[in-house]
Amino acid sequence: MSISTLRRSARETVSGLPPGFWWLWLSTLVNRTGAFVLTFLSLYLTLELGHSAWFAGLVVALHGLGGVAGSPLGGVLTDRWGRRPTMITMHLAAAACAGALAFVTSAWGIATAVLLMGAAMQAVRPPINATIADMVPAHDVRRAYSLNYWALNLGFAIASLGGGAAAFLGYRTLFLVDAVATVLCAVIVFLRLPETRPAPRSGPQTSTESAAEEKVSTLTVLRDAPFRTLVLLNLLVCLVFTAPWIGLPLTMADQGLSASSYGAVIAVNGVVIVGFQLLVNKFTDKRSPVLLLVLSSLLFGLGTGATALAGSSVAFAATVVVWTVGEMIHVPTNAAATARLAPEHARGRYQGVMGMSWAVAGFVAPILAGAIVDGPGPDVLWAATAAIGVLAAAGYATRLRKALAEDGDEDKAVVAAPVPVPGPVPSPAPAPVVVKGGDAEDSPVRT
Repeated sequence: MSISTLRRSARETVSGLPPGFWWLWLSTLVNRTGAFVLTFLSLYLTLELGHSAWFAGLVVALHGLGGVAGSPLGGVLTDRWGRRPTMITMHLAAAACAGALAFVTSAWGIATAVLLMGAAMQAVRPPINATIADMVPAHDVRRAYSLNYWALNLGFAIASLGGGAAAFLGYRTLFLVDAVATVLCAVIVFLRLPETRPAPRSGPQTSTESAAEEKVSTLTVLRDAPFRTLVLLNLLVCLVFTAPWIGLPLTMADQGLSASSYGAVIAVNGVVIVGFQLLVNKFTDKRSPVLLLVLSSLLFGLGTGATALAGSSVAFAATVVVWTVGEMIHVPTNAAATARLAPEHARGRYQGVMGMSWAVAGFVAPILAGAIVDGPGPDVLWAATAAIGVLAAAGYATRLRKALAEDGDEDKAVVAAPVPVPGPVPSPAPAPVVVKGGDAEDSPVRT
């Protein structure tokens, strides 16, 4: 592939998106560029403060537990309060928690700050995803999510490299830099990002339609059968995706490889995403979301399952490449599928429930992976992740094909509809009221 072809592909990937999206993209990049806390938290707790490895692991798990509560909270605030104020408030809350970690040294204080920071960081994701769905045309939503995910990983790669300054500046300084970067992110949102929450529909509405818009809770969202299936399948994929971050270093250590070897292997994940996300976007553009979700699940299963067969750093790195490609396909496709299934007035809640599946996996998977490695052994862990990946792929192929293809089929039907012959216009019949969210409703109405 020539340089000119690569440049043309890059231009096509980033063109045609509204200016507001790029301010949101910049805020994501700035936020993640300063994201030092999670990267170095375990080292800070063990090496700097002298806490045990068990306590460090518990604190990291509390960050995920905070996200379990923060994600639906952020979803509710996104729909009720607005996208912009929710983002600003949660960014400032996360900044306050990061700044607190630079000064708090007690075990309870650190645990509380990390728990609240996990809630705030996860609560900001629903308004971000809802804003993208609000401002970007439907046919470009998946591309926009891919670009935002690229910014997230590019910023994280910069943060990881910059973290070497800890040897000179100290961990507390890094936490303060994280807080400043997060505040700057909130400032960008405040100054440059417009509010995109859809205004309430004007005109006459039936009492049922009005109630459907006002009374949307987390339970209401979970009664949407196709979306509930999407969340459960995403939870399976997230368990597979999270397992290597705990199981891989333990597996490599079991084979006599050093911690530096693991560092080089896991760095492949970030390098591949930063270097090839735009090319993957070009490949996945306009393709069936179900096909992409099936493919990504199989890549997760294949990549993690092959870890059991690896015996060298190069082989382990190759497995990371495989499941990283799955990650690059899955994350934006799943976010776009969530936006497709969500009604306009409940986008925040839908994104919040979906984000909760990531948070639950982030809390549960490390515990399960560690227990399996210590018990039956790493081979059982990787066999289980391979099986779960295949199971998720089968679920996407059999349970969501109709729901995720529904909008496209409706668009085709509209295009193919014959032009009506002029004639007398009959009085319109009362439109049937469809209440979204019943368990037996396989394809609820999307607004």
